[in-house]
Amino acid sequence: MSEILAHHGILTDVNLHVDDTGGPGRAVVLIHGWPLSGESWSDQVPAFTEAGYRVITYDRRGFGRSDKPKAGYDYDTLTDDLEAVLAALNVTDATLAGFSMGGGEVARYFTKYGPNRLHSVVFASAVPPYLLQVPGNPQGPLTAAAAAEMTAGLTADQESFYADFTTQFFSVNGVFVVTEEQRQAAIAQTAQADKSAALQSMQSFGVTDFREDLTKVTVPTLVIHGDSDAIVPFEGSGARTHAAIAGSELHVITGGPHGVNVSHAGEFNRVVLEFLAK
Repeated sequence: MSEILAHHGILTDVNLHVDDTGGPGRAVVLIHGWPLSGESWSDQVPAFTEAGYRVITYDRRGFGRSDKPKAGYDYDTLTDDLEAVLAALNVTDATLAGFSMGGGEVARYFTKYGPNRLHSVVFASAVPPYLLQVPGNPQGPLTAAAAAEMTAGLTADQESFYADFTTQFFSVNGVFVVTEEQRQAAIAQTAQADKSAALQSMQSFGVTDFREDLTKVTVPTLVIHGDSDAIVPFEGSGARTHAAIAGSELHVITGGPHGVNVSHAGEFNRVVLEFLAK
């Protein structure tokens, strides 16, 4: 593990916690979802490492073991953080895999930095192309009322909010599809999240429009999503991302909730590893 310093002009420098397995193969950079940390990839890191890849995870600013500044939770800055990690570790020919909120950094990376460092990308249960339901985006799965309710709930009582959120995260039609131990591991990660960072990040993934970013994706792409995702519904996100990226591959996990990398880790890992091998 290490700390990488991200520089952003007038913003305060931010130390990002990074774990790098240092394997001999191509780099696979796993970008976690909200409001978790790099530890959320615990079912993927050993499997991908064993397959010979160099696996890199990091905690987004404001979450996990990274610094928790008061600002910088817009996607341009978060993508600058991603580039800081790649540059510091001299990563090229990499696969970026973004889960949920992390899919936003993957999409925005093409607009800000282009494809030169990249071999391929994975959008996993990811928020693009545009979550918020507005007149210009009627297919957006997140209504303004639902967004306001989430903000109010987290503001009022974060422990209660996260308990309910992780329940939805790992449930299909109200039924848990993971163990309680796995849910508690996710709750432990939410306890490391700074409340202000979580609120600002919620705003960012809710209202950021990635439709133009997706038009710039030119490397091989896998979209993997559960068909029973209650947090980021497949029809409004994964299906549209697949349609927006010419030549992208799509794998829908039957009975998969939002957290498919945990609930269906075997299937998730097999599909991603098959994609990485191409």
